Amino acid sequence: MIGISKRVGNVAYELELPQELAAVHPVFHISMLKKCMGDPSLIIPTEYIGIKDILSYEEIPIQILDRQVCKLRTKEVASVKVLWRNQFVEEATCEAKEDMKKIYPHLFESGEIPDQGTNSLLSTL
Repeated sequence: MIGISKRVGNVAYELELPQELAAVHPVFHISMLKKCMGDPSLIIPTEYIGIKDILSYEEIPIQILDRQVCKLRTKEVASVKVLWRNQFVEEATCEAKEDMKKIYPHLFESGEIPDQGTNSLLSTL
């Protein structure tokens, strides 16, 4: 569990981090911290995420939630709303359909979601 160890200056705090995050610098500016009422069901153990030695991990798309064609002045741009592993539906992102299809073709093999109009994705951004 992460806790505040001590205040460092006027705008920074040193955090008590778990051992698996020992490589992370423990001092954070107050703008990076948010008050959190602990909810154990929201804690994702770092071994499930697969954090690498350089403190990064690979985002893996799980599902296409919606698909959209946005009409611009001179062209139409197809996009998809993507649900990523270790994230909630509210955190799904809007990505270019062609880029996703090139990188993750398996997401498009089981049939695509029908168009929901031009505003359904824009309203979630």
